[in-house]
Amino acid sequence: MSGVRRLGARWRRRRPLRTRLALAASAAVALVAVGVCAAAFFVIRYELLHQLDLSLTQSATRVVQENRGEGPQIIAGECRFLSAPACAQVVPADPAADPEAAYLLPVSAPVREVAAGTRAPYFSNVTRFGHSLRMLTTPFGDGRALQVALRADPVERGVRQAAVLLAAVGGAGVLLAGLLGYAVSRTGLAPVARLTSTAERIAATRDPRHRIELPPGPPGRQDEVTRLAASFNTMLGELEQSVSAQRRLVADASHELRTPLTALRTNAELLARADRLTPAQRERASGALGRQIREVTGLVNDLIELARDEEPLPLLEEVRIAELAEQMVAMARTHWPRVPFELETGPGAAEAVRPGVPARLARLLTNLLDNAAKFSPPDAPVEVALTAYGDGSGDGLELTVRDHGPGIAPEDLPYVFDRFYRAEAARALPGSGLGLAMARQIARAHGAELTASAAPGGGALFTVVFGGEGP
Repeated sequence: MSGVRRLGARWRRRRPLRTRLALAASAAVALVAVGVCAAAFFVIRYELLHQLDLSLTQSATRVVQENRGEGPQIIAGECRFLSAPACAQVVPADPAADPEAAYLLPVSAPVREVAAGTRAPYFSNVTRFGHSLRMLTTPFGDGRALQVALRADPVERGVRQAAVLLAAVGGAGVLLAGLLGYAVSRTGLAPVARLTSTAERIAATRDPRHRIELPPGPPGRQDEVTRLAASFNTMLGELEQSVSAQRRLVADASHELRTPLTALRTNAELLARADRLTPAQRERASGALGRQIREVTGLVNDLIELARDEEPLPLLEEVRIAELAEQMVAMARTHWPRVPFELETGPGAAEAVRPGVPARLARLLTNLLDNAAKFSPPDAPVEVALTAYGDGSGDGLELTVRDHGPGIAPEDLPYVFDRFYRAEAARALPGSGLGLAMARQIARAHGAELTASAAPGGGALFTVVFGGEGP
């Protein structure tokens, strides 16, 4: 038995889903059709026999009423013809009381028992005169039994005709069930077939731009398969964006690395001929080589960090944001001596703490301060403000960094946090275009949101809003 189940399971695995669904639907409809035809046959057969039995009962009642005082005898014997009345005879319980004329209908022991009153009336099928007869045996009174018979072959012929007709209807129903099952499986699984072909095409071409064609209709009334196809299209869109971002990252990284690598090679080749250079030239070439090495190293480190889907948060600490901001502002004053930095801490913000990684939050602030200092004109301040809402610990905390530079053009505003994106005004300035992208990634990893906007009166304004819960 287990072997049969294993064979059945292996067959199901090897058959396509469309075939299995068509077979299941066809089998269900065919079973219903065959069941209905079988039930109709038994109902028709029962009704025909019941009508014949009612005719026998009526004939027996009429014979009893017309021949109540008669003894054992043959009352009517023309039932061999279809249009003739029923054959009828009276049989005594004692065979010795039989009449001299032979009975037309068969007399058996059960007939004597009915005459003696020891057996209930019954119907039976007999053959006489070369025809099938339906016979009723019932008490006649005074130790006698009445036998009444009618031709049954018309009823049997009607039952056979009904069987043939219903068998034909059932066969047509099974065939129609197969066709409908195939149509249902083909129509119902059409989105699945399109999904499969799309997935196979993507696997073969590695092109996620393909989409599954969805049937028209309101989004709220789609069936499960259509919703699956829509979800697959959404996943393909996300995959396409991811692949496009990856390709753009590789292209941008190669573009950004080309210039410093070319300069590195040039300076390395120059230093290889150091005997032809003056000490001052060697010192300048060596310094340029060191700066370019640091630039490439920083760019590679930034790429490695941005390539991760999520910021690592190995050990969370309770970080006092105001204290961290003071340290980063002091460090920025050292790095940018010509740019004044102003820090303003609002009420309740000095004691505000958030769970996080101090080194990563410090990197976030450093990137924002360096970006502001890069665009600030000499002697124009970079304004840093920390504001707390509510009690400063469980509610919002907002950090803003504003410069007084040229600001962000409206067409550049949606892209300032993209990797390697640099506005026209920033192309001549140092940097790789990764600082703001990294700042947003760190902010989101700490449950904060970093946004950029144009500051009132000119300049750029970057805002970091920390939530109450943190990462």
